[in-house]
Amino acid sequence: MEEKKQEQEQKPLAFENRIDLTKLQASADHIKSELGKVIIGQQAMIELLIISILANGHSLIEGVPGVAKTVTAKLLAKTMNVVFGRIQFTPDLMPSDILGTSVFNVKTSEFEFKKGPLFANIILIDEINRAPAKTQAALFEAMAERQITIDGAEYLMTPPFLVFATQNPVEQEGTYRLPEAQLDRFLFKISVGYPSLEEEIQILESKHKQKHIAPESMVSTVLTAAEISEYQNTIRGIIIEDNLLRYIAAIVNNTRTNANLYLGASPRASIAIMDASKALAAIQGRDFVTPDDVKKVCSPVLSHRVILTPEREMEGFTPEKVIQQIVDTIEIPR
Repeated sequence: MEEKKQEQEQKPLAFENRIDLTKLQASADHIKSELGKVIIGQQAMIELLIISILANGHSLIEGVPGVAKTVTAKLLAKTMNVVFGRIQFTPDLMPSDILGTSVFNVKTSEFEFKKGPLFANIILIDEINRAPAKTQAALFEAMAERQITIDGAEYLMTPPFLVFATQNPVEQEGTYRLPEAQLDRFLFKISVGYPSLEEEIQILESKHKQKHIAPESMVSTVLTAAEISEYQNTIRGIIIEDNLLRYIAAIVNNTRTNANLYLGASPRASIAIMDASKALAAIQGRDFVTPDDVKKVCSPVLSHRVILTPEREMEGFTPEKVIQQIVDTIEIPR
């Protein structure tokens, strides 16, 4: 009798989902395996990008050149049967170069709007901090409201509409710092580091074996636009308890009163943490959010939305370090 009781205590707690997440979880795992054919390591970046798609949010990918930022975004778009657009930002890029422009049609004697490269489903913007303020501002409406207003006419972006932007944190020459208003439009800032020694050896071996095979040809399509919209709707139904909502609010509120921070996060950050937590729970096969889900997404959601005080910046503090301190300080709901 005692042995049977011990066996029951050792068994993990089983739960039954109220929302069927089998297909969604399988699709997320399939995308990871497809990208794994080419991308070695960088699992955290891949997972956050998948979460951003499910949560219908844009992502800023920051890292030094050569750590597979652009390649990963391109291959991720390849796993989806959607229209992909890539824009290389440069200091001379004008708003009309990305939005489009009105062209006079001689046959009809009227102006016709010719859509620019921003009219796609997945947009990869390379080196977003290289374009001037006027071009940066042209992205605001598209990223926040999924529409563009030109010559008094509104043009809706076809869903899904997601922006993946890359930037180099070290390079300063010929760059323009992104304003806080634009940074706030990104769900995540994903910091990409160097691979480990073992991963770099695997990268070399993989590149040697591939020879002339194009990376894009190794990745298969997993999702359609309709499935992405379906999964995004499913994410909204993921259960999150009231005590976790208060937990999220307490973390964000602490950024506004924290002595280490000059600028705290806005309510948009609270919503972003909630949405990202739901998506993380879903790809792990759960229809409910846990405190660990919230803690895991806090840093990529908040790090680009807060500004350190000059004193802390001089002392070598980072936004990520302060956010971790805040998360460790706030009591976890039981």
